[in-house]
Amino acid sequence: MPSPKATRPVVTAVAVSLLAVSLQAGAVTAAPAAPPSSATAHTAPAAPVLAPALADGGSLTNLDHLDFLLDTVPLAPVAGHTTYQLEQDPEAEAPWTYADKNDDGSYDRVGGGNLDPATGDWTQGAYNADDIARTAVVYLRHWKQTGDLASKEHAFQNLRTLTYLQTVDGPNAGNVILWQQTDGSLNPSAIPVELPDPSDSAESYWLARTVWALGEGFAGFAESDPEFAAFLQDRLHLSLGALNRQSLAKYGTFDTADGVQVPAWLIAGGADASAEAVLGLAAYVETVPSDAVATTALSQLSEGVTAMSSGSATQWPFGAIMPWNKSQSLWHAWGGMAPAAVATASSVLDRPDLLTAAVKDTAQFTPQLLAAGGPDNAWSPAPGEAQIAYGVDSRVQSLVATAEAAKAPGLLDVAAIAAGWFFGANPNGAPAYNPATGTAIDGIETDGRINPNSGAESTIHALLTMLALDANPELRAKAVGISVTEGTNGLNVVEAEAGTITGSGTVVRPPSSWTGEANISGGAYVDLNAGGSLSIPLAAADQPSNVFPIVNQAIAPSGTTTWTSAKGPLGTTANGGAGAQGITDAPGILIPLTLRRALAAGLTSVTASTDGHAALDALLVQPLISTVRVSGSGGESTLYVSAAKSATVQQVGVPEGFVLVQRQYDSAGQPVKGSADNASTTSGRVTVAPGGFTMVTLTAG
Repeated sequence: MPSPKATRPVVTAVAVSLLAVSLQAGAVTAAPAAPPSSATAHTAPAAPVLAPALADGGSLTNLDHLDFLLDTVPLAPVAGHTTYQLEQDPEAEAPWTYADKNDDGSYDRVGGGNLDPATGDWTQGAYNADDIARTAVVYLRHWKQTGDLASKEHAFQNLRTLTYLQTVDGPNAGNVILWQQTDGSLNPSAIPVELPDPSDSAESYWLARTVWALGEGFAGFAESDPEFAAFLQDRLHLSLGALNRQSLAKYGTFDTADGVQVPAWLIAGGADASAEAVLGLAAYVETVPSDAVATTALSQLSEGVTAMSSGSATQWPFGAIMPWNKSQSLWHAWGGMAPAAVATASSVLDRPDLLTAAVKDTAQFTPQLLAAGGPDNAWSPAPGEAQIAYGVDSRVQSLVATAEAAKAPGLLDVAAIAAGWFFGANPNGAPAYNPATGTAIDGIETDGRINPNSGAESTIHALLTMLALDANPELRAKAVGISVTEGTNGLNVVEAEAGTITGSGTVVRPPSSWTGEANISGGAYVDLNAGGSLSIPLAAADQPSNVFPIVNQAIAPSGTTTWTSAKGPLGTTANGGAGAQGITDAPGILIPLTLRRALAAGLTSVTASTDGHAALDALLVQPLISTVRVSGSGGESTLYVSAAKSATVQQVGVPEGFVLVQRQYDSAGQPVKGSADNASTTSGRVTVAPGGFTMVTLTAG
């Protein structure tokens, strides 16, 4: 599998093992040898040393490993590429893309792809614009937050390298080359091929991230170094010129994707890419509100991102901002900064309308995501993929930004649980970030196995979360007090092929689970013909559940499937009628559909009966009240998440000598009016607002 620098459909769509082929190149398997220039290894303790930083309130943000990833990059004059003060200083900095962990705890810096020992070149490159841009953001934020002058210099040097990668003239002016070799030479066409190819021939994720870094860079240097800030401003305008003749030239127009109208002006078709550009533009416009070109781009991109909001508390994807305009059924956390971006933009632009999508994503979808097993990297549409620092940080950043913009304190309780992933509240059970060294693991498999490497992307996003926590002491204290996930009870998957077919039907196992826009859950589905039925066994539950059949709908109408339980009908789903294919890569749509009634508690099967041809993939079963139970030095807490249409009361046991403290929030993360916030009780009665959530903590009383 190509690295996350590759074109998005490959990166975000294929459900594969992080350890088998890795979400990041240079993982546990088939890691290429480090080149001579990367021979220096960084030694880390064999086991995480968390206590000092956590116990004494010291900074969680440790830049040591990111500093180690940095290398000096020679910048030779090349046609179409230059940077700030190139003649005076023909060198700058960039981070190595990956870092492979050795048995002794040290790390080797590694480039992307394979190394040619004769030339010292990598088939992709040693450094890339994505990571250079985000590294600059880390150092900028650290400098502004702490006054650290070393971070200021690192930000300065990484911004110089980033702008060197930007093409300054010709038809591709403003676009960005992705890969760079150790000798500073540019590699516009990587192996394997990445789109666009060459990488500056069209807009891209790396252009969006360049805008992010340039915007925050200008805001950071505007007072301390006006000359450099003016250079960054010019380069930001160059980027905006590229966007205005590419995606933003389509502003206000819509494409069709499986019968749904989607914005045509998103960068590279992505709300994810566009959101990262929005973060930079928001920082810039807040500093220079009179810049009409930047303000217009900020408004337009923000509107495009919010237009990708989808679903509700009782309809998949439960209020998430979908990342890709070519799929209605693939959500991923990689690049999932959309709620953070539009929440920030809403404040900068004084546009409350932009905030609605951020609130739905953070207050409705994210709690359901955590209750389903944690911050998975993708639901496609079924949950069940690896978890990585990028995705976790995206949730934390979005929760924090939206809590501030919407004045929604409940989102910070959810942010603490999400951030607890870094301190051990994850499927592996061990910390994923080490504040003693600044390293962060490259990912955790669904079965708890880890990728122990610590590449630039994981390091960067772990540090962005730590910076956010260090800036918010109350949230920091809550997050570091969460180190164990005691259990989750939320959305789960039941495969259709586990059922019993009556009449005409068969189990189909296609050569690939990837349809072009989603993944077939479990690699198989049931092909059911008219008159056939399918009885799917379920585990008995102690409460009602919403059931969402995942149906691979064809474009043409094909009758309906009726869903029943032992206590009567649940509802019907259309077998076809998916709508016009439009810009998607496959006809039809694989999507979870909502039934009219909930499944009663205690029932152990659901039956599907069809009057036409149906392709049934799986069931998503969602308890009306989902839970996430966590513990650690901060005590034991449970997040109760509602998918019910009315207020629900849960009766829970309170151990002798303890009291129960609950904080009730509605579906927007706001305190429920009239609730006794922070009131202690031994009654064990927990109230959850419809579509909202309640945080419950047990404390010694």
